[in-house]
Amino acid sequence: MGEEGMTSDAENKAKTSPKLTLLPLIALIFYDVSGGPFGVEDSVRAGGGPLLSLLGFLIFPLIWSIPEALVTAELATSFPQNGGYVIWISSAFGPFWGFQEGFWKWFSGVIDNALYPVLFLDYLKHSFPIFNHLIARIPALLGITVSLTYLNYRGLHIVGFSAVALAFFSLCPFIVMSFLSIPRISPKQWLAVDFKKVEWRGYFNCMFWNLNYWDKASTLAGEVENPSKTFPKALFGAVILVVSSYLIPLLAGTGALKSSSNEWSDGYFAEVGMLIGGVWLKWWIQAAAAMSNLGLFEAEMSGDAFQLLGMSEMGMLPSIFASRSKYGTPTISILCSATGIIFLSWMSFQEILEFLNFLYAIGMLLEFAAFIKLRIKKPELHRPYKVPLANIWCNTALSASCDATCSCYVPGFCPDILR
Repeated sequence: MGEEGMTSDAENKAKTSPKLTLLPLIALIFYDVSGGPFGVEDSVRAGGGPLLSLLGFLIFPLIWSIPEALVTAELATSFPQNGGYVIWISSAFGPFWGFQEGFWKWFSGVIDNALYPVLFLDYLKHSFPIFNHLIARIPALLGITVSLTYLNYRGLHIVGFSAVALAFFSLCPFIVMSFLSIPRISPKQWLAVDFKKVEWRGYFNCMFWNLNYWDKASTLAGEVENPSKTFPKALFGAVILVVSSYLIPLLAGTGALKSSSNEWSDGYFAEVGMLIGGVWLKWWIQAAAAMSNLGLFEAEMSGDAFQLLGMSEMGMLPSIFASRSKYGTPTISILCSATGIIFLSWMSFQEILEFLNFLYAIGMLLEFAAFIKLRIKKPELHRPYKVPLANIWCNTALSASCDATCSCYVPGFCPDILR
């Protein structure tokens, strides 16, 4: 079969495969960014107490997460094709920088995803010590990776609804814990902070890592039903869900217990659950943490695979990466990501956290630059959703130098702001 025939076959499979709707897309974005409050405990220890942790998860979303989500909403609806940020960067700065963005993002995504099967077993080994031994651990890692890869192969809509179920299961114990904690909460404990114990580097790394990756779902925009309306709604819903899933358990745990900030490290929410509700709640939180890692894996692999598919459709990668299975999923792209995950699963969380943040920061700087460049370079670009802040800047400039009848006027853009 020729390349043209392969392309036509892939397009037909893409058209017939079920599209992502609002709720599954919210769940996938939730798992791209968060997956629940697992891992935010270290923000209390690094922040020297609850105050900086709580302030961080209130302020950082305003100055980082929401702007990132707004930029993603505008650009994902302007370019509703698979590939996401690779297309944005290519449109603004050319294919060279688009490929660089794609490689950095895919590589960091595969490294990040290699952690989740490891973390899944780390939670289980508390109840099943056999997973401390390599003879059981290695086959388990391979089995988990192969099983979850197969789920991705079977269809994105299956992954989406699986993410909804996993999100519900992962968040339920924290809802129960929060209600049980209410009679014991002392609000003054939220104000505790010891600046001598603050580890600013660890604190900012924890904040940054837990509030990143809002742009990831853009790589599968071509698989979303009515993306111009669905994407902005999904991003808004996911922002509310992510911030709530961090703040509510932190408010409950730090307000109900008088634990030292030194005790708040990764996995401590299981102990918080035991102290508030009993051993049954501790086991439920441990099970939820383990299952959350599966959701994180599925969301990350979907984004990585469809990014490679989009890059192939743009001509940046061989056409084989755009080939789809009978379920509409990019088979070779999925296998490529799975292979990278297997080879990198020996790495630890602490070894790669800063490296991931560094790669992600470079990519996001390019994306923000592309957002600004496209506003200037292509003001006529059809934008089903448009970040309203630019209109405020433009109106300010217009009030000083021109009006809506001026020849330079384009809604949402004014060249005079560049002078």
